[in-house]
Amino acid sequence: MSTEKSALSIFALGGVHEIGKNMYVIQYADDIVVIDCGSKFPDESLLGIDLIIPDITYLQENQEKVRALVVTHGHEDHIGGIPYILKQLNMPIYASKLTLGLIRGKLKENGLLDQSKLNEINSESSIELGAIKLGFFRTNHSIPDCLGVVFYTPEGTVVHTGDFKFDLTPVNNQYPDIHKMASIGENGVLALLSESTNAERPGFTPSERIVGDHIEEAFKKAQYKVFISTFASNVHRLQQVIDAAQKTNRKLLLLGRSMVNVVSIAVEIGQLNIPEGMLIEAKEANDMARDKVAVLCTGSQGEPMAALSRLANSSYRQVEILPGDTVIFAATPIPGNERNVSTTVDNLFLLGANVIYGSGSVTGMHVSGHGCQEELKLMLTLMKPKYFIPIHGEYRMLFQHRLLAEAVGVEKDNIFIIKNGDVVDISEQTARQTRKITAGNTLVDGWGIGDVGNVVLRDRKHLAEDGILVVVVTLSKTDGKILTGPDIISRGFVYVRESEALLDNINRLVLITIEELQTGSSLMKWTILKHKIKEAIGKYVYAQTKRRPMILPIVIEV
Repeated sequence: MSTEKSALSIFALGGVHEIGKNMYVIQYADDIVVIDCGSKFPDESLLGIDLIIPDITYLQENQEKVRALVVTHGHEDHIGGIPYILKQLNMPIYASKLTLGLIRGKLKENGLLDQSKLNEINSESSIELGAIKLGFFRTNHSIPDCLGVVFYTPEGTVVHTGDFKFDLTPVNNQYPDIHKMASIGENGVLALLSESTNAERPGFTPSERIVGDHIEEAFKKAQYKVFISTFASNVHRLQQVIDAAQKTNRKLLLLGRSMVNVVSIAVEIGQLNIPEGMLIEAKEANDMARDKVAVLCTGSQGEPMAALSRLANSSYRQVEILPGDTVIFAATPIPGNERNVSTTVDNLFLLGANVIYGSGSVTGMHVSGHGCQEELKLMLTLMKPKYFIPIHGEYRMLFQHRLLAEAVGVEKDNIFIIKNGDVVDISEQTARQTRKITAGNTLVDGWGIGDVGNVVLRDRKHLAEDGILVVVVTLSKTDGKILTGPDIISRGFVYVRESEALLDNINRLVLITIEELQTGSSLMKWTILKHKIKEAIGKYVYAQTKRRPMILPIVIEV
């Protein structure tokens, strides 16, 4: 369904009622601007799936109207889907310096760099995309170069905050544009889209600067090597580790592909300052005194193949953790990762390491990059929107953000908690939510984008739970007589050597089924034969084992 010519439309293709996969759309008449293009990781039910990205059916159907993709910052839940989406819909990309550097790296890996239109912006940039004009303002987050976006449309001004907190003592001196935000609000904001991640947490989020003091203190107390793991994208934190290593006269070793990539990009564009000669290779680290080495690595979320998990399992060939070494988790586990982190911590204690782990509020080694309730209220107060759409969060977070908006004076009827695909249409200053567009998940498996659906996933689940029985039989093309077989192959169902009697009975059952279907010299229908074999084996196996393996009859005629 197309929008009315005079209507301004706002909707999400990802990022509401969920954490991750952020993608929002502003449309005025025949002009569409997309904000962010994130991914999220699958849960345990999506067997074999690598990533989840937004369904962009609506954008593909209206691709002649899509003017640009504007990216607020460089976290995976905002840029992770870009290489996959660009294969389906190529559009110009606008992003800040660091964000563009991270995007460029992804596109290069996927062979898309040469065909992509990349445009660098900053908080002072101004862009015209059809009838929509864009301005920007600087915000704080756990990665540098974050932007909020202002959309000036003929219907009114729409603001998208991006991810933010109000850090008044930022590590990199990128202060939030509070005066600019207030000015935007004074000029009138028709609709505000504001992130909701920490809407349940009271108070203010502490400054990133306090983490640097705790890291430095831990480095000073450490007797031997220091291993510290954090999000590779948290460039502020990386600089704090570099500074602590320099102050304690340690050399620094980087472990983990994403860590090496981000550090390389951040150094190249001037976002990281590493003293000359500080970075070393693994061989050099092994030859140095243990109290002169620090290791900055990936794996703060307990990812099985990340550097810290492999170190904890003693499976990292070049480097090892020895008794007395200090290991610091400079990140709080993301919900769902707690079990993996606990396993890694246990393994580190078994190695004799001194482990600093747990909530950042307890260890002082981590602070959130998202604003808590008082900061969310401050943003609402600065912007003074007529209409408010909480975004970037699960339903309970969006609901709490709605209550905060009501508390600072936004009318209850002017707050829209939307689902992915719900469209808020604003015409003549009046907003309504009465229609939906196609939205959902696109599953990425290897090189395949969206080619794994419910049927394939159901089969994978079936295979994982009960295994598979393959029955191979060769029949004569002329008279339908059995030439070879049946051969029974079991994978994930029963162990063949211990289940010979069961498999012999299945073999006899297949023979009986084939014989029953043969009438004289006439040939049986292969589809009917396969169905009957599958049905007979299924009933017998369930009666004997109470299991339902996938049964795959293969009939060959020669």
